[in-house]
Amino acid sequence: MERNVYMDELPGDVLTIEELAIYLKISKSSLYKIVREGKIPSQKVGRHWRFRKKAIDRWLEETRPTTASSGEDD
Repeated sequence: MERNVYMDELPGDVLTIEELAIYLKISKSSLYKIVREGKIPSQKVGRHWRFRKKAIDRWLEETRPTTASSGEDD
């Protein structure tokens, strides 16, 4: 039986808006706003938004505030 390498990555690789809202611990309405503003990596498939988990994780790292600007030393 031939294995499809791409199928091995699919189950958690692409998230729906509902799944991503849970993952980010924000409301769906807040997530829709961020998506509409183009601030998060996303792709529309038909009428539905889809998000690649790897791209979201990268985006989270890139948009993470630095320790110096967090005001912890004050």
